[in-house]
Amino acid sequence: MARRTPRPEATHKRTLIPLKEHCEQCGQPLSVSNHGHRSVATLSGQWRFTLVIRQCIQSDCPNYHKRQRPEEEGRWALPHGEFGLDIIALIGQWRFREHRSVPEMHQALQARGVTIALRSVTHLMHRYEELVALRIADQERIKARRQQQGHVMLALDGLQPDVGHEVLWVVRDCLSEEILLARPLLSSTQGDLTALLTEVKQVLEPWKVPVTGVISDGEETIGSAVAFVFPDVPHQRCQFHYLKDATKPLYEADRNAKTALKKQLRGVRPIERALEEHPTPENEAIRGYCLTVRASLTDDGRSPLDAPGLRLYERVSQISDSIGRVQEKKDSPRR
Repeated sequence: MARRTPRPEATHKRTLIPLKEHCEQCGQPLSVSNHGHRSVATLSGQWRFTLVIRQCIQSDCPNYHKRQRPEEEGRWALPHGEFGLDIIALIGQWRFREHRSVPEMHQALQARGVTIALRSVTHLMHRYEELVALRIADQERIKARRQQQGHVMLALDGLQPDVGHEVLWVVRDCLSEEILLARPLLSSTQGDLTALLTEVKQVLEPWKVPVTGVISDGEETIGSAVAFVFPDVPHQRCQFHYLKDATKPLYEADRNAKTALKKQLRGVRPIERALEEHPTPENEAIRGYCLTVRASLTDDGRSPLDAPGLRLYERVSQISDSIGRVQEKKDSPRR
């Protein structure tokens, strides 16, 4: 679809020059053929690049008239893309770490001064997924990094987004945090997990990189599969799952405390509706407190190291103290 609005004016300008000055085939100096122009939107503003294009002019050279673009161009954006890699990375973080929706990401980018259409946010989110898939599938890069490490420590865990659906089992290296294998399985029997670990072992064998340890959540089927495929490799329970199981009594107490706190904070929405009927500066300040309370109710901590009940208590206490200071200032006699 054609652009309906003019492209924003550039706030930054820069000239990109190729690093290569001589032809790789014949060794003769490269000649400047023309200058290209490209606009890229980044988080720091709108950039206008002047691209110096070079080419070999030796007619008997295999690289005759093959254009050499500036190497730095790929650091700013994807080919033919008008948005920078920093925007793509930010959209990926918002989507897959903070689980924001496309309209939420669109509004957040516009608040940062980025002029972007709603459909472009979806397009850049797909580009992020493609970049991640390419990185995970780059076996040569993973092989070189494994050989440089000298050994790997495997982590095995299953992810089940919805009950009754396939479980996505992921095997990764704890040292480099690289994913080695990911497979959806209909069941989590010892036979299925044994086949999964055997496939990982076959991937690592040509690289001649030994497995020095395996970490999992401690399920019996996983332990049996690890003992069968890696009989001489130590297998221990994941620290996160260990702490989570050890703090179950504290987690239950914290959950009950949070439920009790929520009961005392009900009725915020009716207060907001009443304040909207009479817009005054004081009512706007009260609405701000109501929004803060509702945000605190939906912001859960992650067990076991970040208790959601304690977090809610701390935030509600801060809101209460703030209201107390405002009331104290209002009641104090003016001099």
